[in-house]
Amino acid sequence: MKKTIAIAVSMILFLSLAFSAFGEAGAKSWYCVRNKDHRQPLVGSDLSFAESLGAYYIDHNHGDNDSEKVIYLTFDAGYENGNVEKILDVMKEKQVTGAFFVLENLIVKNTELVVRMADEGHFVCNHTAKHPDVTKFDSFEEFKSEIESLENVYREYTGREMSKYFRPPEGRFDTRSLEYARDMGYKTVFWSFAYEDWDNGKQMDREAAKKKILDNMHNGAVILLHPTSATNAAVLGEV
Repeated sequence: MKKTIAIAVSMILFLSLAFSAFGEAGAKSWYCVRNKDHRQPLVGSDLSFAESLGAYYIDHNHGDNDSEKVIYLTFDAGYENGNVEKILDVMKEKQVTGAFFVLENLIVKNTELVVRMADEGHFVCNHTAKHPDVTKFDSFEEFKSEIESLENVYREYTGREMSKYFRPPEGRFDTRSLEYARDMGYKTVFWSFAYEDWDNGKQMDREAAKKKILDNMHNGAVILLHPTSATNAAVLGEV
């Protein structure tokens, strides 16, 4: 009887460890658990392993009680519809810089805009060439090819080197993709605040968007915005 119980316990422990390992390695979608009163949000418990692999989503050095206030503006930019330029105009006027995670399409079709980003002090970063789900890559070589493809296009069209920051498309990642990015010298950057701004045909009301952004501000925030959003172009200078 004791032997049977011991075997059963061993099997439970084995399955628990196996499930835990699979849960960490399996594909994930990034999210944060928001806090009230402008306190820093928490990362989902199932995503906590990301920071141990060099991923970044918030500035822990500028916490809730720090007197120095810091916010990081980041943008996922795949194409231009007139609003990316407006976003750059606002940032130039306000004398602030940010990080633009770009796709190949924007570099090829709007080279002058991407050059302007770099000229005005913004980081131009890697969002992959074609916006694939990087968790579906079967090997490091496949991941590397996608990342280097964008580096090469950026170098060819602008004569510059891309900043070594990476954001996986749609926030989809797993242990392997974080390790691959790290092995290529990249820091993976997620976010501590984002909202539903990516659908150009379904934009949030200007005042509602401004309220949502301001209500969720916190020190050390890494804000994800889409610069194609007409609402973002309209409210950025006011937040």
